[in-house]
Amino acid sequence: MADTGVAISSNTDRASLYRLMSWLSPSYPVGAFAYSHGLEGAVEASRVANAKDLHDWIATVLRFGTGNTDGVLFREAWKSAMANDQHRFDIISELANAFQPTAEIALEAMSQGKAFRRATHNAWPAPMHVESSANQTYPVAVALACADHGIGVEEGLHAYYHAFASNLVSAGVRLIPLGQSDGQAILARLEITVAAAQLFAMTCSIDDLGSANPVIDLDSMVHETQYTRLFRS
Repeated sequence: MADTGVAISSNTDRASLYRLMSWLSPSYPVGAFAYSHGLEGAVEASRVANAKDLHDWIATVLRFGTGNTDGVLFREAWKSAMANDQHRFDIISELANAFQPTAEIALEAMSQGKAFRRATHNAWPAPMHVESSANQTYPVAVALACADHGIGVEEGLHAYYHAFASNLVSAGVRLIPLGQSDGQAILARLEITVAAAQLFAMTCSIDDLGSANPVIDLDSMVHETQYTRLFRS
């Protein structure tokens, strides 16, 4: 048989990709469509009014906001689970809870984490490396699932960041509003940002964990009392 020059992935690689695509797709029942991460407040204040604004806002969240902390905590949760270190995993899980900057963003992270655990346990059962606590943020829950299913941390992180960016693009398309083509163009431009966020998450020390986006956090706080709202955050 002639060599086509095309590398064929192993069954394990295909299975991992299939799981990640399923878990982090818009159809997975975590309710991601209901959250804007404070973007609705930014649109209401006219700080995000066009495609460029939306790209810059999402890039800031990924590189300097909760995306910045989510990735490091994802990595540490995955490492703790892979090492069967329950104590360390519980510490990371509690730290992730403490790093939620506002009430609505905490609701977003905790609600999606709970929904993700429930859906994954029902549809994709697997032996658990550590006991799953009742209060896990979304990135910690996804990291644990990746560990339990033998999915690498880098692959899991990249898929998580892509889903994070995609959901915010979708929210922006509805809020501003923008066309679907605009949304896809923004997502394409965010490819570099997602790669940079993943690299940072893999190299940042847990001791240097932090964020620096006070305006976006304030948008989330203002959203709590916004008169009309489409989103829960």
